[in-house]
Amino acid sequence: MVDQMRSYTINKGMMDSWIKLFETGIKPAHDAVGMPVVATWVNMDHNQFIWVRRFPEGADIPAKEDEFR
Repeated sequence: MVDQMRSYTINKGMMDSWIKLFETGIKPAHDAVGMPVVATWVNMDHNQFIWVRRFPEGADIPAKEDEFR
């Protein structure tokens, strides 16, 4: 199992919109192709959205990312 942490800086005032988009579109799409999102958190002081997605193995990453696109 391989986890990948991603950190996005969100435009000021847009965090609520981003979280809604993430929860209704991005997360379900990742789950559907076998890249489940296993953690999310927000650093409001720096407008950062951090999340972790999981892959069965490191060798699976390119194929899973292609499937997602």
